[in-house]
Amino acid sequence: MSQLSELLSSNYDKNVEELKELLRIPSISSLSEHKEDIQNATSWISNKLKSIGMEHVEIIQTQGHPIIYADWIHQENAPTVLVYGHYDVQPVDPVGLWETPPFEPTIRDEKIFARGATDDKGQMFLHIKAVETLMELDGKLPVNIKFCIEGEEEIGSPNLLHFLSENKEKLSCDVVIISDTDMWDKGVPAITCSLRGLCALEVSLKTANSDLHSGMFGGGVQNANHLLIQLLSTLHDANGKVNVDHFYDDVVELTEFEKEQIAALGFDEEMLKQSLGLTDLTGGEQNYPYRERISSRPTLEMNGLWGGFQGEGTKTVIPNEAHAKITCRLVNNQNPKKIQELIVKHLEEHAPKGCSVKVSLGDAGNPLLIPIDSPMIQKAAEAYENVYGKSPVYKREGGSIPIVSDFSQSLNVPVVLMGFGLPGENLHAPNEHFHLENFDKGILTICSFLELVQK
Repeated sequence: MSQLSELLSSNYDKNVEELKELLRIPSISSLSEHKEDIQNATSWISNKLKSIGMEHVEIIQTQGHPIIYADWIHQENAPTVLVYGHYDVQPVDPVGLWETPPFEPTIRDEKIFARGATDDKGQMFLHIKAVETLMELDGKLPVNIKFCIEGEEEIGSPNLLHFLSENKEKLSCDVVIISDTDMWDKGVPAITCSLRGLCALEVSLKTANSDLHSGMFGGGVQNANHLLIQLLSTLHDANGKVNVDHFYDDVVELTEFEKEQIAALGFDEEMLKQSLGLTDLTGGEQNYPYRERISSRPTLEMNGLWGGFQGEGTKTVIPNEAHAKITCRLVNNQNPKKIQELIVKHLEEHAPKGCSVKVSLGDAGNPLLIPIDSPMIQKAAEAYENVYGKSPVYKREGGSIPIVSDFSQSLNVPVVLMGFGLPGENLHAPNEHFHLENFDKGILTICSFLELVQK
């Protein structure tokens, strides 16, 4: 480990400059005007993979943005590690809130500021640098390595699942490692052992064949906004529990040990309320502690509501249409498609008189639960301890990364989520950044993990 540390120290400036080069490429997957930038990012990464000794480097075109594949398979009887990451980034709006331009990487306060710094170029780049460092030191790797780096994660990975199903042999491995999550706190590593799933719906409610004059028809005809609010109010009870029949049927309650683990992580309620500008934390199921509600319980949220006149001033109409966007965060064993069907059934059965209801289905992604006593998770924990000097905490993540479950199910292998970001690094927001303290430490931790996997 000391030799690796010395080598990384001597290469630090070069490594950071290369990260800056990658961060300068505005590879925004959701905006068509950045199509050329997407291609530039794939070229940059593929050339870098070739330069560090990776073989069979391919830029694989899809119906959307390309996937980059590379491998190094020279260790007989050694495990194969598949590294997944993504090179696409979120849009930068509102650009006026950035203290420095989002695609001109800037270092201040020992942090590098740029779009993609922590999500996910910075963290993905750690794996490339770990492989490069091991190759430079030993001329070989302790295990076999494969890379699968995509350009559509920020838009839901619409083409990666098909690529996985069509290329199971190419991607076959013993473990998938992903760095697209965060640590618990500065100097406190964390392994994410659970991700919530996701499903989305949009409900449209219609009454008359057009908006109506509130003076001529007010008090006599149904108002679409009123009816939609009435309908949506049936989705929860007074204590925040989702009021959809069979919604909780497949939810597995936490064991007492799991509850103790979550409680042991600590929670400063007053600090959180102050930071969010709130007077209380009463969302969700009130019969569960806050940390359980945001990580281990399913939710149903209204993400958007609109109907009637939206412009400046007043327009005295009775709207004939109203709409709402709904998403659910789901926990282990819940099936997103089944939950969508249950919600559709509920909305249709509870539709008020005098209207028609139409529900369209959106994205769906499976939840994931990783046993913390699995061998690969324990090797990751040992690697963190080797570098950070303390064991990682195991945390359940309230968010969703649907492709993680897809990797696990398609390849039938364990997935290890080794994050090196920190809470508050503004991913998806202005002034996104990555703490450089975790740059060399992240590379060292990945090197340690690869060496431990060999044993």
